[in-house]
Amino acid sequence: MQQVASTIKSFTSLKAWQESHRLVLNIYKTTKQFPSEELFGLTSQIRRAAVSITSNIAEGFNRRSPKDKIRFYDMAQASAAELQNQLLIARDVGYISDADFLSLANNSVTAHKIIGGLIRSIK
Repeated sequence: MQQVASTIKSFTSLKAWQESHRLVLNIYKTTKQFPSEELFGLTSQIRRAAVSITSNIAEGFNRRSPKDKIRFYDMAQASAAELQNQLLIARDVGYISDADFLSLANNSVTAHKIIGGLIRSIK
């Protein structure tokens, strides 16, 4: 796997980042519809968790040691899990439809799995 990794020059080329970035864009689109009183509550929390996924992937990509890379990719996975919890809350309080929840939840699970593959490729 080292040979493949050495050909990737930017974190934006990582499938984990691409899938997570797609998730961030969908999160922003969906949370625009949340009530304005949630701007500094659940809306902000959901957006920060989603952005944290891509940010940790980017930071991990630029770390030199495998241990450091894995640490940041682990944090990206943790942020994906945090986001999944927040999406459940948003659905349960009626801020997102079941269909939107399912789409975003599936996107977050896919991102989580791809990040897991990235971690395994380093180990």
